[in-house]
Formats: sequence, structure tokens, C-alpha cells
Amino acid sequence: MSKRILIVDDAAFMRMMIKNILSKNGYEVVGEAENGAVALQLFTELKPDLVTMDITMPEMDGIQGVKAIRGVDPNANIVMCSAMGQQSMVMEAIQAGAKDFIVKPFQQDRILQAIERVLSRG
Repeated sequence: MSKRILIVDDAAFMRMMIKNILSKNGYEVVGEAENGAVALQLFTELKPDLVTMDITMPEMDGIQGVKAIRGVDPNANIVMCSAMGQQSMVMEAIQAGAKDFIVKPFQQDRILQAIERVLSRG
């Protein structure tokens, strides 16, 4: 059975890009959210195997999103997506419970590697 993934990014084209990469490689994208608040709601409803979470978003950013989702499910698999130069925020996200991170601009191999690594630790 394919792994179910929730994509969280405020930029629709980034969500589409990640979705295309994942779908092509046998993952099922079960939902998309534009901020942490929507992500929390969808996570609770959909119970995905993994969440890709952008750091910088309006309303509820990725770090708050990680904390909120981990509050609902302490074992949630979350991979952060960050732009170059956001290392301190990535560290904060990892401390909040994210399990890995990928840096924009995305490389398909790096996305798949991070997701496979986190899911195999499962």
C-alpha cells in the first residue's frame, strides 16, 4: 500500500511540484494545506503517514504547525521544507519534533531520500 502524504506550503506551485514528484514515485498525496492551521485540521482528519511542512507561512508557520501536529500525535512524521539561509529555523523545527528537512530549490532525489528515510524509521 502506498504511503499517504500531506503537503503543507503557502505557495500553490510548490505544493504542485512536490505533489508531482511524490505521485510519480508511488506516494499518495491525500491533502494539501496552505498554512499550519489548515494542516492541523487535515492531519487530524486524514491521518497521513507523513507531512511535508514549509517553514515560512502566514497565520500559523511551520514551527507552530509541527508543535500543533505533534500535540495531536507525538509520533507524527514531519519533514520540513526551508529556503536557503533558514538554518536556525530548521534547528528550531527539528527541536519541535520534525524528523528531517529539505532545502529549496528542491531536488527530486533529496525529497525522496528524506521521505524514505523518515518513513523507514517509522
